[in-house]
Amino acid sequence: MPEAAPRGRATAHGGCTVRRVVLAYSGGLDTSVAVRWMIEELGVEVVCLAADVGQGGDWDAVRERALAAGAVEAVVADVREEFAADYVAPALKANALYEGRYPLVSALSRPVIVKHLVAAARYHGADAVAHGCTGKGNDQVRFEVSTRALAPDLEVLAPVRSWGMTREDSILYAYRHEIPIVATKEKVYSIDDNLWGRAIECGEMEDPWRVPPPGVWSMTVATETEPRDLVIGFDEGVPVSVDGEPLGLVELIDRVNRVVGSYGWGRIDMVENRRVGIKSRETYECPAALALIMAHADLESITLERDLEREKARLESRYAELIYDGLWFSPLKEAFDAFIDESQRK
Repeated sequence: MPEAAPRGRATAHGGCTVRRVVLAYSGGLDTSVAVRWMIEELGVEVVCLAADVGQGGDWDAVRERALAAGAVEAVVADVREEFAADYVAPALKANALYEGRYPLVSALSRPVIVKHLVAAARYHGADAVAHGCTGKGNDQVRFEVSTRALAPDLEVLAPVRSWGMTREDSILYAYRHEIPIVATKEKVYSIDDNLWGRAIECGEMEDPWRVPPPGVWSMTVATETEPRDLVIGFDEGVPVSVDGEPLGLVELIDRVNRVVGSYGWGRIDMVENRRVGIKSRETYECPAALALIMAHADLESITLERDLEREKARLESRYAELIYDGLWFSPLKEAFDAFIDESQRK
């Protein structure tokens, strides 16, 4: 295990001394700026952990960007298989759609990221973990509640929430400190994607009266192609084949994303009730998530006994709320999992 960092000072987060921090690093603007900001303002060493949950990209470049921002070490964890099997699959079995529409794209990835963030903190002898969430969104709650559930002894730092900079301010900060970034002041969309879908927000997307510009979509393509059938095979609630071809879950989701997205299907444009008490216009691309949940729900309608189907449907919305609210590791969610798993064996 690496030796404890020799420097650091008391923070405003509970008053304890933090010397080394493991940051959940995306390679984007906020977390790149957060690396340098924590080094300069808190006097800490920063280890960056980037989790591959199927978002794609050049991971070597992400690692180099973290080091260029000042991190003492940058690690990439490939968690795609774990994410699919242990997080996406349970949500799919529960037909989990927040407010009946959103398949929890971002919310599902946070607990697996936190799990590996905590593991990295233990390995690197860190006193704290950090995230790049603002004070407006749900992710700050998800990261902090999940960390408290898994490692209540660790400090949780929220530099982006603390510094009070706008997105444009962050871009200027990065330029002044020669931090390599990919965002510009002209195009300030915030995109969060993984194998389960894609979320787009910020900039003009915050106005619910504005039609999303065509350039924000990447997984779905408008088309006039004739419809086609796509046959999904399930085993105990988990999809296992497409058109009769057995596939692992990660590959299957990727296949369905490409096929369904090529027909222009899978876009969501909604005003969402955030956990922090505000309403927010949100846009998503989730072709595989929506198609697989729909197929699974239809399959249940012809296989589950009436009372079981009704009770399962009754708890599905609450299950989605628990995930949305960051309560993946809660006793209630675990109890729901036991019920849902039993229902899928019938």
